[in-house]
Amino acid sequence: MQTETIIMAPESVNDWWEVEALYDLCFAPGRTALSSYRLRDDVEPIHPLCLTARDGDGILAGAIRYWPVRVGGADVALLGPVAVHPTRQGEGLAAMLLHRSLASARKRGWQRVLLVGDLPYYSRFGFARIDGVEMPPPTNPDRILALGFTHDAWDGVVGTVEKWTD
Repeated sequence: MQTETIIMAPESVNDWWEVEALYDLCFAPGRTALSSYRLRDDVEPIHPLCLTARDGDGILAGAIRYWPVRVGGADVALLGPVAVHPTRQGEGLAAMLLHRSLASARKRGWQRVLLVGDLPYYSRFGFARIDGVEMPPPTNPDRILALGFTHDAWDGVVGTVEKWTD
């Protein structure tokens, strides 16, 4: 059995609209109306953590993005969205994107990562529910998940997730 080559690379400026089209395909219409998108408006993503996964022919199979936010004055990387083309789902591409980007986040000095998602899926990457951190409404608090790269990364970090400002 031959394994197909997947090439992961940082998302480039030229990838932007193709990645946006993938997100439109994978998520419900109106995805940009979600409160998490207000945290991203007019904020640059954390470019080194934003990755694409392409097959050997250069066809986009998956993508992941991260955005800087603040919680209680602490810097936090907000993960999302992560998406895999419907024809490529079940191949482990999302896991590959998550593992690679989380390792990069840690290496680059990010201490905390936050996302809104399903605990049964994201717990295998180390994410857990977090108390005391609130996403802008309407967000189900049971879906707010956090990962710290040290045992005390989230100690004392509480409050509303706020838009990044320089």
